[in-house]
Amino acid sequence: MSPDPSDVLTVEVADGIALVTVNRPEVRNAINATVLQALTRTLEELAADDDVQVLIFTGAGDKAFVAGADINELAVRTPRDGLKATMQSVYEKVEQFPKPTIAAVNGYAFGGGHELALACDIRVASTNAQFALPETGLGIMPAAGGTQRLAKLVGLGRATEIILTGRRVKANDALAMGLVTDVVEPGELLDTARETANAIMSKGPLAIQLAKTVVRHGFDVDHQTGILLERLAQSVLYSSAEKTEGTNAFLEKRSPDFRGAAQKDVNK
Repeated sequence: MSPDPSDVLTVEVADGIALVTVNRPEVRNAINATVLQALTRTLEELAADDDVQVLIFTGAGDKAFVAGADINELAVRTPRDGLKATMQSVYEKVEQFPKPTIAAVNGYAFGGGHELALACDIRVASTNAQFALPETGLGIMPAAGGTQRLAKLVGLGRATEIILTGRRVKANDALAMGLVTDVVEPGELLDTARETANAIMSKGPLAIQLAKTVVRHGFDVDHQTGILLERLAQSVLYSSAEKTEGTNAFLEKRSPDFRGAAQKDVNK
């Protein structure tokens, strides 16, 4: 009998934040087909949940975020599986998720775990976190977005060296190269991720969604196209109740009610 997807992934929703935890600590939270199935279902459910504004991904236990793909499954994959690219497709859904995503990296982030973190908008790490793409040591290569996203974050030369050597990058080195935005003690990691989520949630939700979209898609196009995307997104925001509420609240020296403004935009 195959494991229940709910056993390998836990979801806790509170105060606008969904904490999604890969729950296979006995194998350092390795990603297998069941985890990918659960991730796909969870992303669909959370995208439709208006109470969820930010997602935080982490791993169960104190050893690993996600220590790569399940090698037992990897050993029997065929060229057809490579073309199907299930993990790559799921991580595309993570990257394209309409709400902000944060990876709280609490240990080993190897292979598919590293690539999951790369697919998130923001990465924070504990001091015991380590990042690696060791696939070439198995006679394969990173193929869940790692070759593309890592280079965009840390530069072509450094990404190539990390991928070809498979070396481990410690948390402080990841911070220095821009792979993560913050490094904290393990006991502070989730609080730090939640603080970041709360800072995001204090802003206009439509502005956040459009800013994420423009940053993501603008990075992959030429400058003029990116500038056009920025201009068009701003024109949408200029017509929103959210902009009216934000500017009025600033002038009136009060906290904005962006949730109420968002409802007005929905009812237009």
